[in-house]
Amino acid sequence: MPRTTVPEQTTGRLFAYLRALLCLREEGVEVVSSQALADACHLKASAVRKDFSYFGEFGTRGVGYNVEQLIGVIRGILHLDAPMKAALVGVGNIGRALLAYPGFSQEGFHIAAAFDKDARKIGRTVKGVLVEDIANLERRIKEEGIRLGIVAVEVAEAPEVARRMADAGVKALLSFAPCNLNMPDTVKVTCVDLGMELARLVYHL
Repeated sequence: MPRTTVPEQTTGRLFAYLRALLCLREEGVEVVSSQALADACHLKASAVRKDFSYFGEFGTRGVGYNVEQLIGVIRGILHLDAPMKAALVGVGNIGRALLAYPGFSQEGFHIAAAFDKDARKIGRTVKGVLVEDIANLERRIKEEGIRLGIVAVEVAEAPEVARRMADAGVKALLSFAPCNLNMPDTVKVTCVDLGMELARLVYHL
């Protein structure tokens, strides 16, 4: 089935399945049923089976899914089966935390270049990554063939940084600046507003 016919909700749930499968692998689980995977993701087993049906036949009826094989299949569907380079702009508190986060490498992501405008940070190495002058942003993105960008700058600077990254060839942006970024349709943007996410939790208290 063509990729364009797959519902957005389904591709979104694939990430939840992958996370659950990785946890199961860590626990030593080799085979998992659709019901067990559904329980881990707080879904119905029928939803799991329907989601997988968009991409082919997985698992063995009455037995379940081989955890290691299914991880590989989902990684392939999500284009996570090869290392993905990312560029980070903004090496403040959030930026440094992202550089130190071990989960990126575990998921196949590698922050290949980091940039800042602060002369006190430029030239320093943070968790093995050299902090470069933001003036070199476009050149380095093109040299490294980077298509994934991370924006961790102040709100006022985020639109310009995002535009420069997109102009240099970045096709997907993860922004930690709590603002809307007006980008071309060819650039996928996900914004993470930490304050708003906490507010969502407070609503349920």
